[in-house]
Amino acid sequence: MAQGRHPLLDRRVRWALAFLLPGLFVALAVAGWPLARTVALSFTDAQLGAFEAPAWIGIENYVWILSDPDWWRAVANTLVFTVVSVSLELALGLGFALLLDSALPGQGALRALALVPWAVPTVVAGRMWAWMYHDIYGVVNELLLAAGVITKPVAWLAEPATALAAVIMADVWKATPFVTLLLLAGLQTVPRPLLDAARVDGAGPVRRLIHVILPLLAPAILVAAVFRTLDALRVFDLIYVMTSNSRDTASISVYARQYLIDFQEVGLGSAASVLVFALVAAAGVAYVRALAPAMRPAP
Repeated sequence: MAQGRHPLLDRRVRWALAFLLPGLFVALAVAGWPLARTVALSFTDAQLGAFEAPAWIGIENYVWILSDPDWWRAVANTLVFTVVSVSLELALGLGFALLLDSALPGQGALRALALVPWAVPTVVAGRMWAWMYHDIYGVVNELLLAAGVITKPVAWLAEPATALAAVIMADVWKATPFVTLLLLAGLQTVPRPLLDAARVDGAGPVRRLIHVILPLLAPAILVAAVFRTLDALRVFDLIYVMTSNSRDTASISVYARQYLIDFQEVGLGSAASVLVFALVAAAGVAYVRALAPAMRPAP
């Protein structure tokens, strides 16, 4: 016969809900109304500064956006940006975390220095990298010319072939410390006796990494991947600061902002914003559902 849950467990669940409810209420009050308002405006022909009430036009805004080549180009830019940047950040973050977890002289100072890029405001980082990529004054061209990699200065952010890659590298520089911090915290939970036992059994550094460290570090890696993927899908500030509304690098968030502010088409901009929200939400749900089994502790 199936037994009911223990009364103590039910009490803990009730207390957990009681503590969560205030936060959920605040989140609903802060985010719920703007989201609902945006969804409502997306079905109208609202324009910024218009005096007359917007008219209901149904799904015309969504049909127009989904038939716009610039929207699909922005989607492609966003997906490429997300896949490449998150992959590089996870690989570099894991390498830096392993390095910072080892016994190095001045380990504390190195850990603090590793967080400097993450502490730099995104707008400042974007302007800094834009100057570094400058075709006349930029240090990137100076270094590559001195090394013989290029024969003439390159306008990295103006060339369609290099603009998105240049923005991705700036994002990798900015966000890798965040991934490093998460993975370094995960490494602190790896039992040292387990590593010592593997070393005694003859496992080298690579085998210890593959068979001991990575399986135990999987939850931290997955959490870092989820956070960075969701951030990358809705990226706006870094791309806009570095390349403005350039079609070669515009993300879906930059596309939505252009219609809302530049073109003053509130209805179209709201529809684009709703599509951004739907894409990010769907990616988050799919990510969590696909990776949840791997994050559950072993019985």
